[in-house]
Amino acid sequence: MIKRRQTISHNTWLHRLVAIGVRPLAKTPVTPNQITTLRLVTGLTAAACFAVGAELHSAIGSGIFVISLLLDRADGILARLTGNISALGHKYDLIADATCNSFAFIGIGIGLRSGALGETAILLGTIAGLAVTAILWLVMQAEKKGGDGAAELESSMGFDPDDAMLIVPIAIVLDFNAELIVAAALVSPLFSIFFFFKFRRFLGS
Repeated sequence: MIKRRQTISHNTWLHRLVAIGVRPLAKTPVTPNQITTLRLVTGLTAAACFAVGAELHSAIGSGIFVISLLLDRADGILARLTGNISALGHKYDLIADATCNSFAFIGIGIGLRSGALGETAILLGTIAGLAVTAILWLVMQAEKKGGDGAAELESSMGFDPDDAMLIVPIAIVLDFNAELIVAAALVSPLFSIFFFFKFRRFLGS
């Protein structure tokens, strides 16, 4: 059985809510990595729905993306409840998380290609997606040299930075897709720069 180590904040309101549904799974054969895989599948499915660009597909994709975000919390909770905690599982969780978020932005950009932003929307989505990937690389470098927990960001008032991704489905349902992708293309690179300076001490030889 593959175990994982948990290093991110896990005492947020969202974690507490998801924990209610996860606790019964602790006595079943379900593993954290299986939940992570389901998180990955649902995240990519949501991204594909966003890429279609139709209103119905975007709404469906938003619902699936919310499920994916909940599963992202569920795997860590199950890992702690069952003791299945390992560096390998943690790395898989990080990669799945970044992949889903990156492709979500790219999918949104593709879906907006026929709108007012035109082909620029694809570029904006790609910029946001690449920035998310850059953040993943920085986090993995920090944890590789500083150990698990080196890239941890503390929660505040019951929320952690990952909770910001809930803005994505909300914005899409409210038909703020264009505004969302523009904001993501601006804010995501700024976050990657923030992470670079925060963890730059781990990037040397």
